[in-house]
Amino acid sequence: MKILVTGASGYIGSHLVPVLRAAGHEVRAVARHPEVLEARGWDGVEIQRMDALDSASVQRALEGIDAAYYLIHSMGEGRDFEALDRRAAANFTKAAGEAGLQHLIYLGGLLPQGDVSRHLASRAETGDTLRIGPTPVTELRAGIIVGPGSAAFEVIRDLVNHLPVMITPRWVRSRTQPIALADLLAYLAAVLELPEARGRTFDVSGPEILRYEDMLRQAGAVLGHRIRILPVPFLTPRLSSYWLDLVTAVPADIVRPLIDSLHYDLLADTDEIRALVPRQLLSFADAVQDALAIERDEPLPARWAEGALAYRDWNPDFAYYAKGEQVVVDSDLPPAQVWDAVRRLGGAAGYGYADRLWHVRGWLDRLVGGVGLRRGRRDPVDLRVGDALDFWRVVALEPGRRLTLRAEMRLPGSAILEFDVAPRLGGSRLTMS
Repeated sequence: MKILVTGASGYIGSHLVPVLRAAGHEVRAVARHPEVLEARGWDGVEIQRMDALDSASVQRALEGIDAAYYLIHSMGEGRDFEALDRRAAANFTKAAGEAGLQHLIYLGGLLPQGDVSRHLASRAETGDTLRIGPTPVTELRAGIIVGPGSAAFEVIRDLVNHLPVMITPRWVRSRTQPIALADLLAYLAAVLELPEARGRTFDVSGPEILRYEDMLRQAGAVLGHRIRILPVPFLTPRLSSYWLDLVTAVPADIVRPLIDSLHYDLLADTDEIRALVPRQLLSFADAVQDALAIERDEPLPARWAEGALAYRDWNPDFAYYAKGEQVVVDSDLPPAQVWDAVRRLGGAAGYGYADRLWHVRGWLDRLVGGVGLRRGRRDPVDLRVGDALDFWRVVALEPGRRLTLRAEMRLPGSAILEFDVAPRLGGSRLTMS
């Protein structure tokens, strides 16, 4: 079967693609930025650009496809995420009908009784929009997903790591049923093969009903942190989203819609899915352990494409989501000349700009027990993966094109500095991230 995975650069999609390949399916993985997918080094996976708001690119992505996973949301796009989700789903269901798609699998969210938040309402509306077309849709509705990169799980991790005492809103006493990443992936893969799953909606969850404060305490125990939780009645979910922005690396545009959903009890009725796909489910604590194991075993990618996972030194205290900045410099110099300057950085040659500030940073690093700039370079020109370069370490190198350095100075987290040299008409482009 030839499968399309939309949103393949996202959290679920990036883990689902290898599962489908291991099951013997042909996979076409699509994203708005296919270079992110190319950096993953997946064997036998066709990679293509698709923007769900661009009808033509959706039509191209669906050519020759038997079944598709719809793993797209617009929460990171700001306040208009509902309208964007609506347009994307309408484009996709129209193109799926025209392409004769046989099966569409959508990952939605658990719904509470009564009124719902904007985020949950948008997830439900997306499912309804996908069902308008002729393609049979299977919808799985999940709550908190426990795995590296899950926004809700990363908020829990950041809270546990940064706040030994938490003054929390009443929503920490809301109940939900988290599901381990491994269990969700198993359900997503299983319903693809089951004709009786088509046209149906299933709640999926782990085996436990937990309050958010229970999850915080259990995650703290697994991570080796003892925490105290002090709920207060006047701290609303909206106010919570603002102070959470100070302690979590998860982008604010993602955190705020999630927080708005947390004051609901999100409970699942899993009888139907468990009858259809019998499975021994992981507890929350075991799922946290599993998430940490996934991170330890994560292979180092060809380049720093996104996130901080690959360069976090397998340290669970570091956040999954990276804070980043990028500078692009266009010049009329040939790429080889620009690369020659990049490969000579550090050591006696310095950094080409504000060398005194670099020396001050090195002195401050030594003052707090770091290595400072005293290591210099092994060779003034030659670089190899693993080389020390002042207070950096070379973690990836493509001669003539790309140099990736990991910081070994004293920092509150982990940091990467990457130089990318590319040709352009009349010269070259240097991108520093």
